[in-house]
Amino acid sequence: MSIVTPNVPHPPLATFTMPLMAVLTAMFGFVGGNMVGQPWIGALIGAVLGAIIAWVIDMMPAQRTQMRWGLIIVLFVAGLVFGNLGTAISGTLIGAVLGWVGYWLATGAYRKRVPIYYTAGQTLWHNTFLFICGLVFFFLIAPLLPVIWLSFNAENFFTFTPEMLNFQAEGYSLKHYRDFLGTDEWMVPLKNSLIIAPIATIISVSLGTLAAIGLSQSHVPGRRAIMAVLISPMIVPLIISATGMFFFYAPLGNWLEANLGLSQSFVGYVKVILAHAVLGIPFVIITVTATLVGFDDSLTRAAASMGSSPVPTFFKVQMPLILPGVISGGLFAFITSFDEVVVVLFVGSAQQQTLPWQMFTGLREQISPTILAAATVLVVMSILLLTTVELLRRRSERLRGLSPS
Repeated sequence: MSIVTPNVPHPPLATFTMPLMAVLTAMFGFVGGNMVGQPWIGALIGAVLGAIIAWVIDMMPAQRTQMRWGLIIVLFVAGLVFGNLGTAISGTLIGAVLGWVGYWLATGAYRKRVPIYYTAGQTLWHNTFLFICGLVFFFLIAPLLPVIWLSFNAENFFTFTPEMLNFQAEGYSLKHYRDFLGTDEWMVPLKNSLIIAPIATIISVSLGTLAAIGLSQSHVPGRRAIMAVLISPMIVPLIISATGMFFFYAPLGNWLEANLGLSQSFVGYVKVILAHAVLGIPFVIITVTATLVGFDDSLTRAAASMGSSPVPTFFKVQMPLILPGVISGGLFAFITSFDEVVVVLFVGSAQQQTLPWQMFTGLREQISPTILAAATVLVVMSILLLTTVELLRRRSERLRGLSPS
């Protein structure tokens, strides 16, 4: 039975909607007025406009779409008249926010997702909590936006030019992306990353999946201690792990070169791949272990009773059900290897220079905006991989019956 109320009475205009809208628009007005040296006048004008917007919305609650678009157009035109294209775009965003918040308050939509027995204080905390979550999300995402924006700078600067702020076409260019994709200085490290990360991911997935399955068995002695050791690379500070890997893999590399006759370059790749595999194994163990929590062991016992050996049982019965967790762990391991820079500085050499290493070197020795283009590519790749992880997580929950299909 749903505990969400289907019909919520409209809150009072004078004591609720209008004051809240006035406070919100006063904040926008304060920021806008501060840009011209009159913050308090801007706040006062914003508060008056917010009260007017709340009154108009309360008078015409059915014309929601028309009111929202009207507010967006009015603020866009106002920004274009009193400022430039950048101001107009800011006005468009503010108009969209005010239109949504206005109807969210005026129609009582803020109570539609809370139980009907919630008091005013509980409803306030529910929506405040959602607002705090939104602020945390914005706090995490906001630093990426200037990086992506500046990667299209037409000049070799790490700052916004007046042309960029005014959204003029001559202020934007793809020159940094052409430098990134068209020079060996960046393409060789990218190639190295695309060689090292997939191989390290395969090793991490293979070993991590086997370890997770073994540690999920209750009869394994000391499994908690073993689990703690296996996920320790995820907990121990990376600089300590990198130092330990250096002292371990350096003699190993010398032995491989002296006794097996392997080239120094090949041995360097082997050391970096194994080091990144160690860093990726904890992610695979954690995700696969979480998937195995809902696994029905009677399925494997039924397969064994029918005469199936452990290996076919694993690939035909167990693996299809835990596959989303395995792929999720593999994606996390891939991201870890592809973005890692500290360990490769200790273990690798110049021949194994990866993309993050090149970005670190570029920031330290020669500041080039091409780094911003490379960072944008990494951000886009990470977003795509994490989106895939989320889709696989939902599929895994559906397969295990933990969420509705």
